[in-house]
Amino acid sequence: MTLKNLASKNLARKDLAPKDLAPKDLESPDRYLLRPDPHDPRLTERVKGVDQTGAPIETAVTVERALTIFLNAQEIVTAMTINDYPEYLALGYLLNQNMLLPDDVVTGVDYDEELSVVVVRTKRKTNYEKKLKKKVQTSGCAQGTVFGDLMEALEDVKLPKAKLRTSWLYTLTHKVNTTPSLYLEAGAIHGCVLAVKDRPLVYMEDVGRHNAVDKIAGWMFRNKVGSADKIFYTTGRLTSEMVIKTVRMGIPILISRSGFTAWGVELARKANLTLIGRARGKRFIALSGEDRIVFDQDLAYVEDESAKHRRKAAVHED
Repeated sequence: MTLKNLASKNLARKDLAPKDLAPKDLESPDRYLLRPDPHDPRLTERVKGVDQTGAPIETAVTVERALTIFLNAQEIVTAMTINDYPEYLALGYLLNQNMLLPDDVVTGVDYDEELSVVVVRTKRKTNYEKKLKKKVQTSGCAQGTVFGDLMEALEDVKLPKAKLRTSWLYTLTHKVNTTPSLYLEAGAIHGCVLAVKDRPLVYMEDVGRHNAVDKIAGWMFRNKVGSADKIFYTTGRLTSEMVIKTVRMGIPILISRSGFTAWGVELARKANLTLIGRARGKRFIALSGEDRIVFDQDLAYVEDESAKHRRKAAVHED
């Protein structure tokens, strides 16, 4: 059977009725709604080798798989992913490419694990043949791809008014850095976190940061979670792609422990996105949307990351 025929195949049906998220779920200070499971046997493999001295070693390595995404009968892209949440990845990818619209009625998400194919079905008829011809390979690891006009997301955008207390920022980064993760288990991976105030809600990891972003976008769409009061945190660089996807999701604040690209800063300023990078320990740099920041934290009470809160790997450095 060809890939094109899979769009009409009766695959395993996924229930798309939104899950009930109680207000306490979004407000619980210590509870993730989703977070990495570094001990999931599907996500890592043990591999034998030798170290710099020639001594035999065994280490965990991250597993990546190909996943082909369809929108109705049209094949859109094949992504390299750890494939822990294929339905969320497909929904989020299509949303962030502006192929799936926020008000679209999704009638089904069909996933075939054996064939590594996920089909998103909508009530609206879709055809993106012209858009698929205009492809841009992004700077994201694992070769991220953006179709169509990169500037579509920034046209007439108005991000919501919000505030970011520095006390929230320091608490949030500490919680994220001390959460068990696949990065700490095997490395070669990026993480993204959706948060409200100083509370992380959803933590996704993947071999490409663009996949981690898309999985969060898909989760938000699936659960009808609003974006106006949310904060987005990533371990990856603040590139144009990261800025565009955050703006498309309607989230007003983007934070990273890594650095910036010039175009990422330019686009963030155009959209009035609060852009904070190099957030490690008590340090951070804001290059856009500084008016949202409330400096309420006494830095004398913040530990530097190098002392205790550093993001450590067991036997590797990313």
